[in-house]
Amino acid sequence: MSLLDGRTVLVTAAAGAGLGYASARRCAREGARVVLSDVHERRLAAAADRFAEETGTAPVAAIPCDVRDTAQVDALVSAAVEAAGAIDVLVNNAGLGGDQAVADMTDEEWDRVIDVSLTSVFRVTRAMLRHMVPRGTGAIVNLASVSGWRAQRRQAHYAAAKAGVMAFTRCVALEAADAGIRVNAVAPSLARHPFLEKTVSRELLDELAAREAFGRAATPDEVAGVVVFLASDLSAYMTGEVVSVSNQHP
Repeated sequence: MSLLDGRTVLVTAAAGAGLGYASARRCAREGARVVLSDVHERRLAAAADRFAEETGTAPVAAIPCDVRDTAQVDALVSAAVEAAGAIDVLVNNAGLGGDQAVADMTDEEWDRVIDVSLTSVFRVTRAMLRHMVPRGTGAIVNLASVSGWRAQRRQAHYAAAKAGVMAFTRCVALEAADAGIRVNAVAPSLARHPFLEKTVSRELLDELAAREAFGRAATPDEVAGVVVFLASDLSAYMTGEVVSVSNQHP
């Protein structure tokens, strides 16, 4: 549909087979030029090759970055702008889950999930706003989760991080609106992909999928379609919103 013709999109945590890669690929198929980033250099290089094969277009750049490190984040945005000329859309996809009861949770377990799933969104958004605000245009799409609304045992750190992403999205949207920048979030329920199946048992995934309205998990492409919608002019008057990709809602 060429929804993103002429635009350049930066996607964090875009290697592998999850939501980041699916979002990057879907953006490219809508006409965008795409910058890929991920902390895993070898996996990022493989993703760039696969991206070119599947979309017929090479990424503008594939830039390694650990979103836990402010210096690397600032360098990522600078390198992306240098490679592309300008960044029109940021997709904040980096996130990390966990499985631990609060009584047994260590400071390190809590801090790691909060850092990757929440504080990284702040770091990358801050760096990107410094680029977008002077241009007076841009769109930021954050990946949240229905866990930010829905209680689940052994997920307190992840749920707190994703609830934080939702609140952060709403607040930044107000600050960015004066510069014509939109900030929204996508809250998937369960999107099934090979990486997730390496970290969560098939039995639990089957159980969670059975609870969904359609009796199955979403595909990464189905979530990526909502990312594209929020990145495009179809959502030109939307900002500060959290869109649930499921039947779950607050």
